[in-house]
Amino acid sequence: MNTYTAFLHIHSAVRWIALALAIFVIVKSLMGLGGKSAFGKTDNIFAASFVGTMHLQLLLGLVLYFFLSPITESALSNFGGAMKNAELRFWAVEHASMMVLAVVVAQIGRSKSKKAADAAKKFKLQAIFFGAALLLMLAGIPWNRF
Repeated sequence: MNTYTAFLHIHSAVRWIALALAIFVIVKSLMGLGGKSAFGKTDNIFAASFVGTMHLQLLLGLVLYFFLSPITESALSNFGGAMKNAELRFWAVEHASMMVLAVVVAQIGRSKSKKAADAAKKFKLQAIFFGAALLLMLAGIPWNRF
C-alpha cells in the first residue's frame, strides 16, 4: 500500500469517527436542553473530542489535497479545465470548501459554548453550531458520487 492509499483509508476511517461524535454530541446537547441538566465534564470531553477529530480530519485532508492526491494534482495543474469537469471540480473546490467550512463552524461553536455562562446556553450553542457543521460534512462527503 502506498502513502496516498494509506492516508486516504485513514481519512475515510476518521470520517466515521467525526460523524459519530457529531451525532452523539448533538443528541446529548438536545437532551441537555430538554432535561435542564448540568453541563458536565463528559459533555466537555465529547465536544472537545468532536472538534479535535475535525481538526485531525482537516490535517489529513490537507496532506492529501496538497501533497498526495493525483486527483487534486491534476485539478490544480489545469484549474480552468478542472472547473469544467464535475469530478475534478468536486475534489478541487466543493469537497475541500465545505469541509474547511465545517471545521470552522465546529470550532466557532466550541469556542462560543466554552464561554457561555450557563449549561442551557452551552447546550444550545453546541446543538446549533455542531448541527450546522454536521450538515456541511454530510453535504461534502462523496457518497458514491462518482
